[in-house]
Amino acid sequence: MPDLGEIEAILLEDRTEEAIRLLEEYLSSAQVPSDRAYYLLGNAYRKKGDWQGAINNYLEAMEINPDSPAKNAYSIANDILDFYNKDMYNQ
Repeated sequence: MPDLGEIEAILLEDRTEEAIRLLEEYLSSAQVPSDRAYYLLGNAYRKKGDWQGAINNYLEAMEINPDSPAKNAYSIANDILDFYNKDMYNQ
């Protein structure tokens, strides 16, 4: 099983599906939940355009560590979704 640094490198190489699979395996086998793993999983789902998956994982990360970088990512994701949703209503 690759460590989180290796999985993050896979994600940065745009091997998103592989990163998601590895992160889900990592989280299912972890003794202690990892806010970083949930944050990376949120980023992977965001790359796929799965905003709900991204937000859910950012929330998991923030539950473990309120100061996680997921806090900022969650805020940005909500801002983006608010922007898109407003445009949909104004057509």
